[in-house]
Amino acid sequence: MRGILVSSAVVACAAALTLPFLATPSGALAPVPAPTAAPTAVPGSTHSLPLVPLAPLGPRSRAGGRPERGLPPRKVDPFSLVGIVWDDAGKELRARAQVRTRPVGGKEWSGWQDVETHDDDRPDLRSPEARGGTLRGSTAPLWVGACDAVEVRVRQEAATGRAPAPPLPAGLRVELVDPGKDPAASRPARRAAPLPAEEDNAASAANLPLAPLGATEIPALARPESARDVLATRVDPDHSSTAVKDAKHTDPDGHGETDPEGEGQSEAPAAPPGPPGPPAPPDPSDSPEDIDDEAGVEPGYYVGPRPRIVTRAGWGADESIREKGFPYDKTVRAAFVHHTASGNGATCAQSASVIRGIYRYHVVSSGWRDIGYNFLVDKCGTVYEGRAGGVAKPVRGAHTLGFNTNSMGIAVLGSFGKANPSAAAVDAVAAITAWKLGLYDINPAGSTTLVSGGGNLFKKGTSVRLKVISGHRDGYSTECPGDRLYKRLGAARSEAARLQGR
Repeated sequence: MRGILVSSAVVACAAALTLPFLATPSGALAPVPAPTAAPTAVPGSTHSLPLVPLAPLGPRSRAGGRPERGLPPRKVDPFSLVGIVWDDAGKELRARAQVRTRPVGGKEWSGWQDVETHDDDRPDLRSPEARGGTLRGSTAPLWVGACDAVEVRVRQEAATGRAPAPPLPAGLRVELVDPGKDPAASRPARRAAPLPAEEDNAASAANLPLAPLGATEIPALARPESARDVLATRVDPDHSSTAVKDAKHTDPDGHGETDPEGEGQSEAPAAPPGPPGPPAPPDPSDSPEDIDDEAGVEPGYYVGPRPRIVTRAGWGADESIREKGFPYDKTVRAAFVHHTASGNGATCAQSASVIRGIYRYHVVSSGWRDIGYNFLVDKCGTVYEGRAGGVAKPVRGAHTLGFNTNSMGIAVLGSFGKANPSAAAVDAVAAITAWKLGLYDINPAGSTTLVSGGGNLFKKGTSVRLKVISGHRDGYSTECPGDRLYKRLGAARSEAARLQGR
């Protein structure tokens, strides 16, 4: 994906939280109850406007005889993120889409901004998430900052050769997203967030015992103490989604049950309690690229130090807009790295607002059950919890079409086709993969086999050998995560393996 960013209003980051833990008789760490704060609303809204015919058809029209739809210049309620959606998620938008905006209180319009029309970070079309019938086709979201006027144009691609250009899909609409204000702006520091609703409690409880209910962050934890986080990989069946518990399949390389069609999930493995054991000597015949894990090593031995993670409460997720329950897989065997197509002009203080905008666009505009990514990372190296269900658990995301099962998606905020990612962002990718993959005994410097659910590179049911830390483009034909970030994945793999003690 690609994206362009213009200036945006500053939004404060989530406040820090550091809380003590108590040892339980079983050896697990239970959080000490945290004080509560006064309720703070997290406002936000989404406005959808239909795109209408703009240019008359004919060889001398601005579109060169090609259909063009859009939105004439219009003053609207304030928004900060824009995207375009259409009715059929199976249809592609073969067109050039552009927007221009005017900032709140300003008189000058921005130049025309290209919107990336191929949004490949999405649920598998045959998955339970898709079978609900709510999915829409969508472009990548574009962060434009606080604006109150917009103009849109979508022009059909020119025909190539003898093949006619595909028509514009039905139901084209522009989505204008106001992500609201960061909840930390009026919340006392070092306190937990209020939890007025059942789903707020459920999303927060999924992170026990790593943090207490309502925590705005999960604190960093060094090795070897982070090995105990394997206890948090256990799935609570009361909060798992019944829509993804139906089918089980066995993959061809003997790594256990997978779900190649996205129709179900396997039961999450029970993580053994207690301290990790010593490693067994590696087989000298194994090359680093062929190693999935080391036989004879107690689960938890190679868990990297846990990085600080800002929770959904920390970045202000409105839990009322997502679907209830959490979709879980059997395990986590790979990490796909993405960029968000949101541009590179946002400050780190604006990251929470950008994430809330993406969340609303994925759920309200695109019809997904939740934000697609499992984690997000900003250019200052802060890691954010993405899809709800527990940062340690095998939550199924919607990030890499065809390979959402038994994997996780990590999105770096920004666009990296021509701009370099920050060293802090690359280090954060290494840190979160060292920790999360270590919980499932996966070597970040190795390779693994996943079964494709179907995409434009691999047919449905194909067993594909992939690097454990892959770019989105390794599983789907796309420019994501941008050439500059893709070239840094080797460094992320090496650093993640080092952090695991390999």
